[in-house]
Amino acid sequence: MTPAELAAVQAHLRRLLGNEQIKLSTPNRKNASVELFVGSEFVGTVHRDAEDGEVSYSVQIVVLSEDLSQLN
Repeated sequence: MTPAELAAVQAHLRRLLGNEQIKLSTPNRKNASVELFVGSEFVGTVHRDAEDGEVSYSVQIVVLSEDLSQLN
């Protein structure tokens, strides 16, 4: 993703989810997925898909089972 795309997707996610702590980060590894953080906590990845002239972005959020145990 280009820096402009990163900024636009980040701004959209912040508005959509009502959280200014959402941050997208590009890892130093070549062709690695863009990382999604809330504050300093890694929560998932964002992927760019370009097909048939259309561009879309998908967000994959990771929920660890150990994090669920805190709710009980």
